Formats: sequence, C-alpha cells, structure tokens
Amino acid sequence: MTTLLAMRFKTLASAATLMLALVFLVLPAVVARAEVRIQEVKSDKGITAWLVEDYSVPIIAVKFLFDGGSTQDPVGKEGLANLMTGLFDEGAGDLDSDAFQIKLDEAGAEMGFNEGNDAVGGGMRMLAERQDEAFELLKLAVEKPRFDQAPLDRIRSQIVNGIVAGARVPETQAARKWAEAIYGTHPYARPDMGTEKSLATITADDLRAFHKANFARENIHVAVVGAIDAETLKKRLDQVFGALPEKAELRPVERVEPRLGQTMHIEYPLPQTSLQLVYPGVPREAPDFLAAALMEHILGGGTFSSRLFDEVREKRGLAYSISSALINQEHSSSLIIGTATRSDRAAETLGVIREVIRKMAEEGPTAAELDAAKKYMLGAYAINNLDSSGAIAGTLVDLQTDKLGIDYMQRRIELINAVTLDDVKAAAHKLLSVDPAIMILGPNFGESKG
Repeated sequence: MTTLLAMRFKTLASAATLMLALVFLVLPAVVARAEVRIQEVKSDKGITAWLVEDYSVPIIAVKFLFDGGSTQDPVGKEGLANLMTGLFDEGAGDLDSDAFQIKLDEAGAEMGFNEGNDAVGGGMRMLAERQDEAFELLKLAVEKPRFDQAPLDRIRSQIVNGIVAGARVPETQAARKWAEAIYGTHPYARPDMGTEKSLATITADDLRAFHKANFARENIHVAVVGAIDAETLKKRLDQVFGALPEKAELRPVERVEPRLGQTMHIEYPLPQTSLQLVYPGVPREAPDFLAAALMEHILGGGTFSSRLFDEVREKRGLAYSISSALINQEHSSSLIIGTATRSDRAAETLGVIREVIRKMAEEGPTAAELDAAKKYMLGAYAINNLDSSGAIAGTLVDLQTDKLGIDYMQRRIELINAVTLDDVKAAAHKLLSVDPAIMILGPNFGESKG
C-alpha cells in the first residue's frame, strides 16, 4: 500500500497554532538525522501502536488507519466514506461544529481525516504540553462524531460542486471510464467521491451505521512520533480508541486483477494526447516485489534517469515527462505507465514506449542500471519517508498495513542488496511480456497536424 494519509488539515489562526507551525519548520531537519528507534506499545485494551520517541521539539504526531475505506460503501451510496471524513471535525460529543473548532484552536492542534479505497485514515499534530485537551478532542471525533444535518448538507454540497466541476474535465471523466474498464463491477471501479445521485441518498443514520461497522479496535493501525513515552501512550490509546467496538463488520471484498489486453480510445479535441498503459503488478508481500520495484525504477520510476525518460524525452523530445509506478492496493496490483504528448505524435510515442518495454521484457536491465537503482532506493528512503514526524508516522502505519514487520527498516538494506540481476530480469519478463491495457485520451491518431 502506498502511503495512503494525505491529510487535509484546517488552517488555524491562534498563537498556539502559529507556534506549532514554526516548530514544525525545524523538526524535519532534526528527525532526518536521527536514527529511528521503533517501540511496539500495547495498551491494556489490546490496542497496538508503533512509537518513536523524540523530545527534540515538544510535538506529538499521531496517525492511524481503519481498514475498510470506500470499498465498504453500500451500493447506491457511493461516496459515504469520503463524506464521513469531512465531518469528524464538524462536531463531536457535546460540541457542535463551531464549539469543536474553537476547542481545537484553543488546544493548538491540527486534525484531519481522509479516505482511500481500502482504509479511512486520520491524524493529529499537537503540542505536548496541550496533549490533554488535544487527545480528548481526538477521542470525541473518533468515538462520538455527531453528523449534524447542517454540516452534513454543507460538506455534501462542497463534494457535489467538485463532482459537477470534474464532469467538465476530460481527464476526470476518462479516469472514471478507465476504472470501469479495468476493474469491471469491482468496488475499485466506483467513484470514491460518489455521484450527485448517490450522495443525495446518504443520511446521518447511514453515516452512523458506517462508522459503527468500520471503526473498531481489531482493524486499526496506529503510529505515534514525538514527545511522549510508552507508558503515557498506552493510556492515550485506550482513551482515544478503547471504547470502540472490538470487532469490525466489514463486507468481504474479492481480489481483482486488471483487465489487460484492451485499448480504450476516448476521443476529445485536445492539443495533447494522454497515454496510459497498465501491466500486471506484484503484491507487496510477494517474494519478488523488490526485484519488480528495482525493475520499475529502471524502466520509468527514475525521474530523470529511466529508460523511458531517456528514449521518449531526451532522445526524441516527444513528451515533457513520462513515468511508471507500481500500484499496490489491498485487493489488486498493477504497473502503470503514463505520459502526454502532442496529438500528432501520439502514435510515434506509443510505439517508442512499447519498444522500450519489449526490450526490457526480453533482455532485462544491465548490471550498471541495477547497481544505480539499488543506490537510489537505499539513499532516497530516508528523504522520502523519514523527513518529518508526520512522515515517519505515516511510514510506520504503511509498514503495519503491509505487514512488513517492525524491524523492516533495519532489514531493508540487506533485502535490497540481496536482489540479483537474474531476479530483476525474471520480474521484467513476468510483468512486461503481456499485452497491456491502453487508454488513449485525445484526437484520433493523425487528426492533429503540427
């Protein structure tokens, strides 16, 4: 699972919040130089969290995920999980929306929630000296959200406005059709924001039922970084999450493989044509995942050093950028390549891409390419994942959901170095020697003249 928590934090204007923001400007440099020592903390009620103590600044960052996400939206009520995440700070317990926001501001804390296909996530950043107030507000939001009608209608209206605006954007509509073509009737094909029709059917009772079914102690993953010790954290875990039901009531979701071997051409009079190719992926827990990840980096993951960038951008000037990515969701995996080019050169660009892929599938990378990819993956990890308390907390949650183990950061170097050239060649042949799914958004090839 890719890092799932792109938190939508509200802007707060109090002096305490200003202090919090200033402290965070200093924190990344401090944390990035420190060795990450992870403790497993288990509360009296059985809630487990991974903790990194750091007293260099008086800040505590908390991040958590509840398994489930938009795949749990009932049919006909798509967008339910997404709507719910916009309402956690719009009133909880005895506090209505305004009162809750005032308390949050006074506590000098930032809180946010978001949803993905496979999880609903949340997080809070707080001053250590104000943690009593902050954790109590987080407890109310997690345990007793109000879902009052006025904020429900307001947040729903904001989402609908976004959907209406998206309907006028070709790329947005193409992505919707593409998801349906790739995933068929699987929940991954549904719009996680919902539709105007589905959102109109959602009631406060629907939100309460979803919250009760999805927010439970057994399906939560928690990480905490900052100025808090293990014994204190044990009490905070039970304070925030201890009153939730023990068991979740999640609907089963089947695994789905992308429907390959198809080409979808969505004609639209654009000056550029967008191209997307989908190949099989590798589950994160698979033994050959790191071999596939190294191969993908050499193919298109390296921003300025990949084969695709070299052939498409540097040698021919066909596109400004081109990239690839291994996408791992709970119930599906894929390798995706994407670019945009002048419409009159789209056929040429697609041909170059497929030739690069064919050569990689048949021959694999060189030893020099693999060595460079290993050095990048080893060196970039801390920069991309450990440069702030929030980033560390998010990384720890990802490691939990991917079931990689609390010692993964220590084992990772050895695991990457153990990957051989033959391993990477085998991964290239396995993933790329198939007929991909291709989406083309733009005019028919040859229609546009330069």
